[in-house]
Amino acid sequence: MYITIDTSALIAVIGNEASKQKIIEITKGYSLCAPASVHWEIGNAFSAMFKRQKSSIKLAKKALKEYKKIPIKFIDVSLEKTIEVSHAQNIYAYDAYLIQCAQQTSTSLLTLDNQLKITAEKMGVNILELK
Repeated sequence: MYITIDTSALIAVIGNEASKQKIIEITKGYSLCAPASVHWEIGNAFSAMFKRQKSSIKLAKKALKEYKKIPIKFIDVSLEKTIEVSHAQNIYAYDAYLIQCAQQTSTSLLTLDNQLKITAEKMGVNILELK
């Protein structure tokens, strides 16, 4: 059985954030899937951290080594449907890709992004909560 995972949860794990252990517990026994965009969002997240001086290149490279160990099935989501979701919900395409992935694969979504949670729930996507 699969779980759709987003960039925020992946960054929390590979960046050794406080929520790492909870995320690992929740995903234990499941396989992970994500839209292909998540791969590129990881790079974007680190570039944002560099700009805010929240990470060094050394830490980012170490985190990427951990990221490469995580088995993720990348899903090719419908660009047309994603754009429709983006327009209808007034959200960025990156969030719409995740919603579309969860809907297309009939999986729950694991995210740490509160606005994405709200929008995805509104669209009928089951959210996995960190408790």
